[in-house]
Amino acid sequence: MTQQSKIGVKETIENLIKTATSFDVNKLESIYHDNIQVIMIDPLGQKTISDKQTFMNLFKSKRDNGDAPLNTWAEFNHIEHNGNKGHVVLKRKVNLTGMEQKIALSIDLIWEENRWQVTREVIFAQFD
Repeated sequence: MTQQSKIGVKETIENLIKTATSFDVNKLESIYHDNIQVIMIDPLGQKTISDKQTFMNLFKSKRDNGDAPLNTWAEFNHIEHNGNKGHVVLKRKVNLTGMEQKIALSIDLIWEENRWQVTREVIFAQFD
């Protein structure tokens, strides 16, 4: 299998989880595409759309505040790749807003500059 395989897509998301939960913004910089769009929908249906800089600032502030690392739990529900495009659907448990909650994610990736990069994250926060 090539780096552009389903294994490469899954490894990229596993690296994303590892770097995001430890607030390693330098590594996140290379995983997130420059034109990433992050769409967050809270349990009440309110939508927030962020670009790379805005989303990176969230992780930088957690790092700078000395926040404890986030939960790394993940359940992969779907992984696919078609040429230079990948897609992953998974569930996570995270505390991005002050309380841990379950989220469902749909993540789009593109193979560019000899690596998989995240171009879109759609995050659905759920009530327990």
